[in-house]
Amino acid sequence: MGLLLKNLLFTFVVPGTVAVYLPLSIASDSTPAPGWTRLLAVGALTLGAAIYAWCVWDFASFGRGTPAPIDAPKKLVVRGLYRSVRNPMYVGVLCVMLGWSLLFVSATLLLYTATVATAFHLFTTLYEEPHLRQEFGDEYVQYCADVGRWLPRRPGS
Repeated sequence: MGLLLKNLLFTFVVPGTVAVYLPLSIASDSTPAPGWTRLLAVGALTLGAAIYAWCVWDFASFGRGTPAPIDAPKKLVVRGLYRSVRNPMYVGVLCVMLGWSLLFVSATLLLYTATVATAFHLFTTLYEEPHLRQEFGDEYVQYCADVGRWLPRRPGS
């Protein structure tokens, strides 16, 4: 199966379920917010989708892999948004989820987003980071020292 097809399949199944299908089913009886709230929501949805797409592109074009742990990139991806934060793909997914929370002005969706954010944090700290340290060794250790997990670091800190 080609790399593009594998990335599309993963995107529709995993982030698609977590960040689109489930939030829309939770909000199925809700009416979209009017005015500025709707505009902010569309901005968050667009930003999140763009972040995710950029990261998938870098995983495929540079890392020669997918976001799926069973077909991860073969090279450590430290370009694009990965120069600023170690987990921009998760940040993109959370932006999409925040966008749905804003669009439907839903505390339930906001709680769901917080739950998913907690799961992402636990997955990265308990599985991904130890695995990447084992896979890429000193290169990954140095990357962690230089780049923040969720937020960019200030220069010189």
